[in-house]
Amino acid sequence: MATTLDLTLLYLFAAVIGVVLCRLMRLPPMLGYLVVGVVIGPNALALAQDSSGVEHLAEFGVVFLMFVIGLEFNLPKLRSMRSLVFGLGSSQVLLTIAATVAGYFALAGLMGWMGEAKVHPDGLLGWDLNWQSSIALGGALAMSSTAIVVKMMAERLELDTEHGRRVMGILLFQDLAVVPLLVLIPTLSASPADLTRALFLATLKAAGLLGVLLMGGQKVMHWWLTLVARRKSEELFMLNLLLVTLGLAWLTEHFGLSLALGAFVAGMLVAETEYKHQVETDIRPFHDVL
Repeated sequence: MATTLDLTLLYLFAAVIGVVLCRLMRLPPMLGYLVVGVVIGPNALALAQDSSGVEHLAEFGVVFLMFVIGLEFNLPKLRSMRSLVFGLGSSQVLLTIAATVAGYFALAGLMGWMGEAKVHPDGLLGWDLNWQSSIALGGALAMSSTAIVVKMMAERLELDTEHGRRVMGILLFQDLAVVPLLVLIPTLSASPADLTRALFLATLKAAGLLGVLLMGGQKVMHWWLTLVARRKSEELFMLNLLLVTLGLAWLTEHFGLSLALGAFVAGMLVAETEYKHQVETDIRPFHDVL
């Protein structure tokens, strides 16, 4: 059985090969990571059948990537993007779910009209498909990989463009929409009262956490980093930076949000301090490699 070190070396070697090939073909390196991951993964060549050991490294990479992106999107910029996040972002998620559900009913109606299937609550055409599962499918289709999209846009220097801000607004809302979707999907068969109560509590919990972090977190972050910086120890500063980044990522995941969103918030809070450029220099080797 391969050890964690064996798997790590395998993935690093495959990543180098993938990036070199993509550079030769003038393609984004992210595409190389995805392709070699599929090739050596358990469903292709099966060179890395047990990837649980490397999975944590991948999560760290996502956390550090979103932290660096958060350094560029400070609180004033985020406030200026609220119409994109809650307007354009919500439209994308809701319209995708609505289109999926409409597609289900259209298919059910067509099959019923042709006399080839009888639509009933347990499924359609012998598949385990009903209106509840069509909502779950629509929610999955509405989501994007924030880490992959942001990485590709950063490489193309498109984050500060108008379309880059629009895409970032949609991605941020998708991360926020994870909370109600995770509550909604398991309770679709529950009574409307129970469903409403569960959604209300989950949204309140997530909004409360983000409100506390964004409203009071800036002063706490500035006070803490100043306290650490006065010790004039690079090692201590780096350790605290890692603690803050991973700690906020863990906190948001614990409250039902994503790791990426917590790291993004941590980056925005640090961006409001005078240590932004030092932090950006210290953290970049971690996020580039992972």
